[in-house]
Amino acid sequence: MADAYFAKIQRYLLELDFDIQHQDPATNIFVVSKPELGIEHLVLGCGEPLLIMEQHLLDLPGPSCDVYQRLLQKNRDIIHGAFVLDESGRKVIFRDTMQLEHLDRPELEAVFNSLALLLSEFSDELIAFSKHSSPA
Repeated sequence: MADAYFAKIQRYLLELDFDIQHQDPATNIFVVSKPELGIEHLVLGCGEPLLIMEQHLLDLPGPSCDVYQRLLQKNRDIIHGAFVLDESGRKVIFRDTMQLEHLDRPELEAVFNSLALLLSEFSDELIAFSKHSSPA
């Protein structure tokens, strides 16, 4: 069944004019970009029963309660997906998960549009976060 999901996601990505930079059917991974949406190196993993999507957005120079608070506040505005941190607490990642079984193209496209809107509306603040240093 994983092969069918992989093929379905591949078809949707091509229909939506994404540049598939890497695909590995053995691990069910895609890496895609669509620069006009601000989407660069978005990783999609078809791990049945879920499609997991992650895009690394920025590295934080250090821990900051102010930045973490603002990211959590912004999560409330995001239609699909959320900001998450990696284990180090320094990498800010956009992440979304969806059920593969009932996934259709409009639902997947909605996630991409949500990410594009987030990046366009919040880009200046994200850039500021990458330069933010916490007080000593």
